[in-house]
Amino acid sequence: MHAMQYEITLPADYDMGVIRRRVADKGHLLDAYPGLGLKAYLVRERGRQGSPVNQYAPFYLWRTAEGMNSFLWGPGFRGLSGDFGRPAVRHWLGAGLAHGGSVASATAPTSAASAAAGEQAGPPTTATRETVRLPEAADPAEAVERALADLPAHPALHTAAVAVDPSRWELLRFALWHGPAPEDVPGIRYQVLHLSRPELDRLPAGRHW
Repeated sequence: MHAMQYEITLPADYDMGVIRRRVADKGHLLDAYPGLGLKAYLVRERGRQGSPVNQYAPFYLWRTAEGMNSFLWGPGFRGLSGDFGRPAVRHWLGAGLAHGGSVASATAPTSAASAAAGEQAGPPTTATRETVRLPEAADPAEAVERALADLPAHPALHTAAVAVDPSRWELLRFALWHGPAPEDVPGIRYQVLHLSRPELDRLPAGRHW
């Protein structure tokens, strides 16, 4: 699993309706993309949920490196770069994953009641992302194990992931939520405009090594 994100910060007076229309028109194009676990079409709006900026910041969990490469070298990313300028792409190596109840109901046998609850939950509407630089003296393996142990088990959780950028020894915690993210969860808050999840059910829960 590979985690990936780019952030396009927009002017303070930018009409975020432009981004919403873009996602409404094009978001479905990755709904069946090979090798893609999920793509969350994320935005931040200045003055909402404590955001100081307007930003379009899609987040990806790739099941395969081939899928990630085909996207970055393909027409989709080329088109985005043509419209907004080529953004820096952040990349983390996947360390672990947790599925919330609605995802589990779609990927494993469940009772009829559990399946119905998963259907009623619908797609996620918010996301959180926290990044932490690991201190020089910290053992990366121990830090990752703690982060995996702390993956949220919350009824509003859709999906949560832990990943690491070893070039910076940066630990990433990312989560998608049904409804508002819990107040005690740290990190940047995003709105989710659309979720493409073609191969999310093929990303195993738990530790990824």
